[in-house]
Amino acid sequence: MSSVLVISGSPSRSSKTELVGDHLAQQIKAEGRQTDHLRVRMLPAESLLGADTSDPAIAEAVGQVEGASGIILATPTYKAAYSGLLKTFLDLLPQFGFGGKAVLPLATGGSMAHVLALDYGLRPVVHSLGARHVVQSFFLLDKHLLLSGEEVRIHPDSAAALDDVVEQFHKALDGVPHDTVLGRSA
Repeated sequence: MSSVLVISGSPSRSSKTELVGDHLAQQIKAEGRQTDHLRVRMLPAESLLGADTSDPAIAEAVGQVEGASGIILATPTYKAAYSGLLKTFLDLLPQFGFGGKAVLPLATGGSMAHVLALDYGLRPVVHSLGARHVVQSFFLLDKHLLLSGEEVRIHPDSAAALDDVVEQFHKALDGVPHDTVLGRSA
């Protein structure tokens, strides 16, 4: 059985992005896959910023990435880019830290003007880390994230499209050929 690691790159304790990560982890777990959620903000700051992979918490986080079959990267958008906290974590992974893995890049933000932060900022980093398959990126508008206590509901205008992307991610995890994942037959 493949396992999925959600990596949230928000520095905020009250992060909608982190709640989306929780939502996806629960959804994927309900579909029978082992899941875990790594909140980068919870790692020791000095060791993270110093790329101290000998720190036990950092070593455990890197080990979680290594052990996962699939990665979901969840990041807020700041100043038209993915979070620096996520970048700091990705920078301490080995050169091919995503080797053999399926990856789903996901971002949240206040304006569709920032959607290209995924394709022009995050996607090249994911490819440089050697991902086997990077599924279609997905951008969620903040106004489509409806908070309900400690949970988030996705507005119907985004929910169906997000479900389609998550389905592509499942197919990539299962090793379905690329053309089929994109909705075409080979």
